Amino acid sequence: MHQTRQIKSFYTDGACSGNPGPGGWGTVVYFTDGSVYEMGGAEAQTTNNRMEMQGAIQALKMLKACSQKEPVTLYTDSEYLKNGITKWIKGWKKKGWQTAQGKPVLNQDLWEILDELNLPQVDWQYVRGHNGDRGNERADRIARTFASGKPPALNQTPGIETPQTLKEIINSPVTGVADSRQSSELTYKSVPLSLATSDLTMIDSTDSSYIGAMEELPREVRVDQLRNLVETLRITDEIATKGYLISSSELADLMDVNASAVTSRGDNWHWRNWIVSRVRREGNQILWQLERVDQVNATDQE
Repeated sequence: MHQTRQIKSFYTDGACSGNPGPGGWGTVVYFTDGSVYEMGGAEAQTTNNRMEMQGAIQALKMLKACSQKEPVTLYTDSEYLKNGITKWIKGWKKKGWQTAQGKPVLNQDLWEILDELNLPQVDWQYVRGHNGDRGNERADRIARTFASGKPPALNQTPGIETPQTLKEIINSPVTGVADSRQSSELTYKSVPLSLATSDLTMIDSTDSSYIGAMEELPREVRVDQLRNLVETLRITDEIATKGYLISSSELADLMDVNASAVTSRGDNWHWRNWIVSRVRREGNQILWQLERVDQVNATDQE
């Protein structure tokens, strides 16, 4: 390692077309002297959450390889990633990688890698996506471009690292991770697909990529995911029936997407059995209402 510059911050992001489907991750590295280094990669079959995690993994691998002890801020627009690594992971580990409901933690293989790489000097910060933040916007663009199959031109300041050296850093195996399923070449090889429950609620069951991915999973896994899906739909129906208003971040958590993916859809849109409508803004929060499609149609016919 000949790099003497001090890393100031990372911006990481992930994207996926189809969810599951082709995905990409992007990482932008800012140094204290103002220089920038960008990284990115793609996987043929993955989910949005896994790409969000992958971008952070690459940042942490670079930080570890640089042996930097000074504080670094890692910005992500994924509350799933930020909360998972700073809050939820402690409980998951104590419960043997089980959730509070006694269910297996989704994406455990990547959570274990993140846990292994995470360092005390890393300050994890959430940044709202698509809100004009230069670093976040650039990481998002890199991730989306890789996901589309057209790798972008990356800004890689000379003198920080040669491309080959950085490639070795990114592809180096993570030691001490108990999960034998992890790949030693995270950038260029897909790790086993793990579909989140809410990933399933976001895709059309007639989609060929979805059907293919599901058929590759063991039957018991598919049945368990179906149970989880039904529970998610039950919760959604209860929110709609009782007329609860939920924020963009709460709706995004329910659907397992970034909050920006909710707000970018407009004021009124269709999701599975519900019509999602923007009601009002309270402070910095947008509140949404869910209505069953069949109930809306019945009202229209009266």
